[in-house]
Amino acid sequence: MPQYFFRISHGRYAGASDQAMEFESHEAAWGEMRRICADLLGGVARNLKQDGEWRLELLDAASKPVFRVRLVAETFGLAEP
Repeated sequence: MPQYFFRISHGRYAGASDQAMEFESHEAAWGEMRRICADLLGGVARNLKQDGEWRLELLDAASKPVFRVRLVAETFGLAEP
């Protein structure tokens, strides 16, 4: 079975996992990634800064992204007081 690694871009758990996970298919890997995102997003959103970005990536054995989920906070046209 293919091996995958998770990588988080910012925050308390930033960095790539050093333990590989095996999934039967890309669909199974995508399902696990969605479950992990669901568990983390509440805390991530509470700590997200204006114009900030958070990413969770699933990497293959060669450290190339297979899937990426991004949470982006954008600010548009706010006038400074």
